[in-house]
Amino acid sequence: MIDIETLATSNDAALVSIAAVRFDLSTGIVGDSVYFKIDKQSCIDFGLKVDADTVDWWMRQNKEAQEQFLTTEDRIELPQALIEFCDFFNFEEDYVWGNGINFDCEILRTAYKATDLPLPWNHFNERDVITLVHFAPDIKKNEPFVGTKHHPIADCKHQIKYCCKIYENLNFNN
Repeated sequence: MIDIETLATSNDAALVSIAAVRFDLSTGIVGDSVYFKIDKQSCIDFGLKVDADTVDWWMRQNKEAQEQFLTTEDRIELPQALIEFCDFFNFEEDYVWGNGINFDCEILRTAYKATDLPLPWNHFNERDVITLVHFAPDIKKNEPFVGTKHHPIADCKHQIKYCCKIYENLNFNN
């Protein structure tokens, strides 16, 4: 499962942070994870965009969530983050789950292209959380959130929980 936090909602959005958490869809078992906070200026230097409406949205979030946006400590340059993020993936085997066909995976694809780095997964291994939720929306709706919303590791783990429950529900009914 991947999750990103951004400074825009367009496919060329500047990244604030990226994370991925390994999991088994059929068992719900969570594995290792990776998380990077990205230097905002390095994103801008590579042509990625900041949108005023998104910045305003961040300013309305709780203090813990705003730390994704406001803190400057522990940030790394965009190319370094993308290279290290790439090291987490097995190109041939990993499925990559993102929340929205045109959000997580697409924004990361644009960032990799902007930095002239290869995408770390096969495009045909992309999976969409929103499509899966379509089949049992009440499961997502009733899944309590644990952790800080808009922290990409917490968001990944939350998405994993309800995706695994939906998958189990679909398999049970077949």
